Amino acid sequence: MKQSQITVFRDQLITWFEANKRDLPWRRTDDPYSIWVSEVMLQQTQVKIVLDYYERFLESFPTVIDLSQADLQLVLKSWEGMGYYARARNLHQASGIVRDKFDGQLPRDQGSFRSLPGAGEYITAAVLSRAFDKPLAVVDGNVKRVLSRLFMIDEPINSANANRQFAEHASTMLDPQRPGQFNEAMMELGATICTPKNPNCKICPVSNFCESYIQDRQRDYPVTAIRKAIPHHHLVVSVICKDDKILIVRRPLSGLLGGLWELPGGEIEKNETGISACSRIIKDSTNLDIETPEQITRVKHAYSHFSIEIDVYRSRYKLGDVYLKDHIDYRWINWAETDDYAFHQAHRKIFNKLTKG
Repeated sequence: MKQSQITVFRDQLITWFEANKRDLPWRRTDDPYSIWVSEVMLQQTQVKIVLDYYERFLESFPTVIDLSQADLQLVLKSWEGMGYYARARNLHQASGIVRDKFDGQLPRDQGSFRSLPGAGEYITAAVLSRAFDKPLAVVDGNVKRVLSRLFMIDEPINSANANRQFAEHASTMLDPQRPGQFNEAMMELGATICTPKNPNCKICPVSNFCESYIQDRQRDYPVTAIRKAIPHHHLVVSVICKDDKILIVRRPLSGLLGGLWELPGGEIEKNETGISACSRIIKDSTNLDIETPEQITRVKHAYSHFSIEIDVYRSRYKLGDVYLKDHIDYRWINWAETDDYAFHQAHRKIFNKLTKG
């Protein structure tokens, strides 16, 4: 595409965006901290879900200083249900760095911002272009889809080899005078018009530049590589009852679902029954002896890279003191107190089923 065409492309796209953009709360602010929070939430979560969290989160932690001084459990509780909890942990950790190293002000230069926990290429480009007009191109799934159709890119969109190619195209098309607007416009185009299936090309503001549309091949793009079947894991957890309380344990702060609470449990081994697995795992992970477990329900849950099926057992405490093997904390709590702790969604499904039951 010639430079003169790129200039017209930018103008047409931004003109369309300003006239048609969705009214979203993070578009009504120029506060760098609020923009940062929104971009972290939006990185791996749909807009309709983020809408339920964004304003509540900012009410709880209105400034970067407030976030840095908050207990991590409160932050995770505010994030509960949105998934990808490493984002919340990184945001909380990064806020402390911003407070201590940058006097409570988000760093404006790319290198300093990139050094913050969780600030990858996407977050860095999104925040700095929107908050400080830095000429950095955002490349997310929506942008890749637009570019793949615009230039008929045959490299699979989900291939690691394609990242550089998409980044180069995005940087070429970026409007250096209006980078924040342009990035948002590209993402908005992908989210509302250049959709994965049945793109609405007839109302696309830049279809006259789109090679796949001109050749009537827009449905052939983006190209995607076939993914391998995701692993499936069969787990057991136990509702261990001691008087009127149940035992919950907290996961390590790093790793999958770090810092969240859960019922004690683990994965069933091959040729092992759920009852024997439950007793074995509880003894190994908590040092407790329990009475014969009774299965009370089953839940299924899917993550981005694997799925799980959890058999839930109820058992009574028999003897022993809690000594944790892999977890970092525990509590004996009343059933109603589960609402006070941050659990991952699979456990919320368990609680909901048992409460309704």
